[in-house]
Amino acid sequence: MKITEIRKMSDKEIEKALVEQRAEVKQFRFDITGSKAKDLKAGANAKKAVARLLTELSSRNEN
Repeated sequence: MKITEIRKMSDKEIEKALVEQRAEVKQFRFDITGSKAKDLKAGANAKKAVARLLTELSSRNEN
């Protein structure tokens, strides 16, 4: 998820995407524990997406 896509989203859409990404991070952690995960970059990308979403949400709330 790129920042340009995030900026086009409404606040409700960002919150929905944030819930989805957090669930993906949680699932990745469980998969890693059970050694089911093959793509290790997926976890890092999901965490970065969560950070991008939170950053955009907080910058909108400041203004």
